[in-house]
Amino acid sequence: MLDEYGFLRGAELDEGALPALYHFVYCSRAADGVDDAEVDRIVEAAQRHNLARGITGVLVFGSGIFFQWIEGPAAQMQNLVASLHGDPRHHDIVTLSQSEEERDRLYPNWDMEKVEAEDIRLVLRDALESTEDKDNIAALKRILQQLDTGPIKALGRD
Repeated sequence: MLDEYGFLRGAELDEGALPALYHFVYCSRAADGVDDAEVDRIVEAAQRHNLARGITGVLVFGSGIFFQWIEGPAAQMQNLVASLHGDPRHHDIVTLSQSEEERDRLYPNWDMEKVEAEDIRLVLRDALESTEDKDNIAALKRILQQLDTGPIKALGRD
C-alpha cells in the first residue's frame, strides 16, 4: 500500500528491497534581501514540485542561514542540486553530506517543510547521527558548537 505521497508504507517494504536514495545536505548564507517571506515562497514552490519528483526533505532558516536535507531519486536530486548551486538567493554553499545508498527516507512525509530556527539544533543533531564521513561530522560539530555559544552568523565564513 502506498502512502499519500506514493511511497511504500513501512509494513509493506521488503527489508531486502530498500530504495536507492540520493541525499544532499548543505548549509548556505542567504543573499541580501532574503527574508522569511521569501523563504515561505521557496517552501511553497518546493512543495509544488518535489512530490512529482519523489523528493522529500527539510529546510531550516534562521539568522540568515539555510540548512537543508533533501533526499530522492539520484537523477532528480542531481538536477535539484545543480539548480541550488545556481540560485542567487544564497551563497557560500557548504556541502555537509551527499551520497546514494539503499535505505529508508529520513523525511518520508515531508515534501518540504520549513523548520523554525529554534529547531535547528535537533535537525543538525539528526544529521550528525546519520553521517559517517569524518569531515561532515567535524563540520556539524562546529556548527552545533557555534549554536551553543550564540546566534548563527556566518558559520565561519567571511
